[in-house]
Amino acid sequence: MKNLLITAGVLVGILSLASCRDDNQLNYQYMPNMYESVGYETYEQVDWLPDGSEALIPVEHTISRGLVPYRLENTPEGKEMSALVTSPLDSLQSEGNLAIGKELYDIYCAICHGAKGDGKGTLVQREKILGVPTYIDPARNITAGGTYHVIYYGLNSMGSYANQLNHEERWQVSEYVMKLKQDLTK
Repeated sequence: MKNLLITAGVLVGILSLASCRDDNQLNYQYMPNMYESVGYETYEQVDWLPDGSEALIPVEHTISRGLVPYRLENTPEGKEMSALVTSPLDSLQSEGNLAIGKELYDIYCAICHGAKGDGKGTLVQREKILGVPTYIDPARNITAGGTYHVIYYGLNSMGSYANQLNHEERWQVSEYVMKLKQDLTK
């Protein structure tokens, strides 16, 4: 009988302590910084780093590995000068470059410009985008260098594809656009 009373007393004590618990209040946290970390903004000045900045500034006159800088500016003069630039890709592998260029063109460009370069892509047919010119538009002097410039910087309502395509892929697409232009003029 005495054991039964002790057990009942312990149960009543545990239940009374559990009923006093507030569900809206956080429990005890062993390491609170793991749960509520301090948020830092990118490039924010912080006092605990030696030079006060989280990101180090790159050394002058350096470029990222794999990046080929484009020497022409995003100006009308740069666009005109781009017509004189020729493709640096190997002409012996032109069939391979055209095959890769076609694949990339179908992914990124055909939705607006059309699979044949006639300016009748899916978005144009659905009237989501208007005014996409054809590659044989007589008012436009389309060259491989000019196409590369447009892919790199964008033009009018077309945005830049420099982040989606690397240097070689941009030239492959440019060469494929020139092939489409030749096919349209036949």
